[in-house]
Amino acid sequence: MHISNYRRRVEAVFLLFIIFLIFCSARLLFIQLFRSNYLSGIAQKQHNLFIELEPRRGTIYDARLKPQAVNMSADSLYACPNEIPDKDKEALINKIAPILNLDRAYLKDRLYRKKSFIWLARKINPQQSQAIRILKLKGLGFIKESKRSYPNGYLASHIFGFAGLDNKGLDGLEFYYDSYLKGQPGWALFLRDARQKRLDLWEKTVLPKDGYDLVLTIDEVIQYIAERELDKALKSFNAKAASIVVMNPHTGAILALANRPTFDLNESASATTKQLRNQAICDLFEPGSVFKIVALSAALEEQKVSEEDKFFCENGAYRVATHLLHDHRPHGWLTFREVIEQSSNIGTAKVAQLLGINTVYKYIKLFGFGVKLGIDLPGETAGITREPRLWSKVSIATIPIGHEVGVTTLQLASAISVVANGGELMKPYLVSEIRDKYEQTIKVFAPVLIRRVISGETAARVRKVLTGVVENGTGKSAKVSGFGSGGKTGTAQKLEPNGTYSHSKFIASFIGFAPAQEPAIVIAVCFDEPRPYYFGGVVAAPVFKNVAKDTLSYLKAMQPLNAKLLELNEANRNN
Repeated sequence: MHISNYRRRVEAVFLLFIIFLIFCSARLLFIQLFRSNYLSGIAQKQHNLFIELEPRRGTIYDARLKPQAVNMSADSLYACPNEIPDKDKEALINKIAPILNLDRAYLKDRLYRKKSFIWLARKINPQQSQAIRILKLKGLGFIKESKRSYPNGYLASHIFGFAGLDNKGLDGLEFYYDSYLKGQPGWALFLRDARQKRLDLWEKTVLPKDGYDLVLTIDEVIQYIAERELDKALKSFNAKAASIVVMNPHTGAILALANRPTFDLNESASATTKQLRNQAICDLFEPGSVFKIVALSAALEEQKVSEEDKFFCENGAYRVATHLLHDHRPHGWLTFREVIEQSSNIGTAKVAQLLGINTVYKYIKLFGFGVKLGIDLPGETAGITREPRLWSKVSIATIPIGHEVGVTTLQLASAISVVANGGELMKPYLVSEIRDKYEQTIKVFAPVLIRRVISGETAARVRKVLTGVVENGTGKSAKVSGFGSGGKTGTAQKLEPNGTYSHSKFIASFIGFAPAQEPAIVIAVCFDEPRPYYFGGVVAAPVFKNVAKDTLSYLKAMQPLNAKLLELNEANRNN
């Protein structure tokens, strides 16, 4: 009996072992056939570390190859919450929160997460990094990343724009040319031990491809001159805002472009929407008398009027349909040349009436108003020009003197370039060349002719009339000693919210070229609501004069160096 019971127990145990063995075999078979890929993937993730290798973002240079936007190394702080005991986390937060200028609640939220890795602060400054390193806190570490830096801070902020924490372009040239600047990331697959620590061994690696560099048309010195003079006038006349564009009229190359208010490129995160706005290409305004260059050019090109034809300016008051048109001071008989020199609204309206609605509209469009000019910056607006069928009975008198239209500072600079370069409208541009890190040229941007607007002969006649504006008329404050200049003043009333014209808010502007005989530069300057003086000839013309004088002196001084550089380049090509 005892032996029989013993045998049954042995058989039962043996049967259990057989069943267990069958179960294990079945389980192993199931894992091998159906779960092998999943589990091997987990093992691979545990023992392999995939790291993206960041490319170098391309450098932005000015026309003389001075770096304006560069990449610099910066520490990014991370934490391993799972390695930090909960009792130590509050003390850690108290130590690093003041250094990083971060809210304690933000740090607490991140450090109490059940994670093995989490970012605390990206791309911190060297002082913050050093202060945290000294504390030698457990569970914190640093990873080197690249950070976009702008050596000149505020200078040309609306041209360069800025890049975000991930080095992606967000505004300006950084955004417009991001596909060239950003490069292509690489990657590396490192091995880790059982404790998840990285070994200095890698299985595979693909090197990153660095971004291309941009060479601009702007010159750091000319940009500084323009911004310096803009700041002086802004302070003197308490203007709400201002913008300036300096351009090479023969190529369309932008030599300087600036707006006020502005912002520090290295602190772009704290800038307001108003500071970030590129007014020179985005903001519309009624230009006032600077727009008279369109009627002047059209009248001479169409041979409807000559410079010496006389017009009676009605002693300062002239009725057109239901509107009573005024001059800023009364005039009697004036030649057409004097109409422009003295900026007579009535004389200009009478010339426009001779031209007719369709002809005036034709030349407005030819000069590039009402369309985008195609500058290589984001946010350019086309402006506002209504078709003749939408004009009122008064429009033939008001549009030629710069009302009922919306323009930008850039469009005004391009329009005066037509006069300065012999009658051609050139496409404005900021980038002259794209090159790689070995200084090999990838792409060249040549000047682009949009269209011929007026003949060379007409352009020369218009330049002579506009030189008279500076010599004898409303633009005397724009006279550039030693070089000569020409241009046109503008003072436009702003529209009130109720649709009427304001008697206390004005746009003061000046557009011009220098030297007078052979123009090398054109400048458009606009001020929004200057006080107490608001005339373009008083507020904007002196800015033109100072920028033109210093820019021309600088360009003249650089001529021997430019000749030497051309000589060296030619020698290198021959070799």
